[in-house]
Amino acid sequence: MELGDLKPAPGTARRKKIIGRGPGSGHGKTSGRGHKGDKSRGQSKVGFEGGQTPLHRRLPKQRGQVGPGARNLHHKTEYSLVKLGDLERFEAGATVTPEILLQQRVISALRDGVKVLGDGRLTKALTVRAHHFSKSAQEKITALGGTAERV
Repeated sequence: MELGDLKPAPGTARRKKIIGRGPGSGHGKTSGRGHKGDKSRGQSKVGFEGGQTPLHRRLPKQRGQVGPGARNLHHKTEYSLVKLGDLERFEAGATVTPEILLQQRVISALRDGVKVLGDGRLTKALTVRAHHFSKSAQEKITALGGTAERV
């Protein structure tokens, strides 16, 4: 066997398609692109869908108030909510912080902060540190001798 005897496997090597070299080649004149139109000229607008209303026009615009003084719905503060009943698992006199709540899996994520709600019963005096408290939660915590500290 010589180096000149080497050939690719039958059917694997294909000849390059030569286009635009006259009618005798079989790929002359329009060079396999058909007649007229954007596809024959090699250009089409980005997002063009053949005359159908494009996706960016079919979808609704993003709504919501924007500007100074407006309550912007896209950037609203989203608290992780904790009920007073969920704090019953901690020992009396313990300090409860957002990090401990996350560690104990009382909350799944910190988000923009922790808000303590007055739902449920609390029977122990705790020091609770959170970003926000409801009025009823704050009253119940202080009534038991605990403290509600805002972070």
